[in-house]
Amino acid sequence: MRKALRSRFTAKPGNADTIAAMLLDYAASVRAEPGCLVFDPFREEADPDRFCVFEVYEDDAAFRAHLDAPYGGPFNERLAPFIEEPESVLIFLTPLEA
Repeated sequence: MRKALRSRFTAKPGNADTIAAMLLDYAASVRAEPGCLVFDPFREEADPDRFCVFEVYEDDAAFRAHLDAPYGGPFNERLAPFIEEPESVLIFLTPLEA
């Protein structure tokens, strides 16, 4: 079964453009992973300091491989000082399938 999630976080004042650039660079790496079906970062229209990333992987194994990618940990470490939350808030989704 596909593994889908949404992550969200808020930029500290003055850091939104830095985060946007970081996300675009990171997205290129994640999208190239085997098993990654979707990795789409967004900025909220009503509050451009708020970010959301929609992710879909082929299955749990592909998601675990994503978590083990060598660039994921460093990305999260670089992101942490720029966001309000202690870390990205992850919301896992269950697909509705007939």
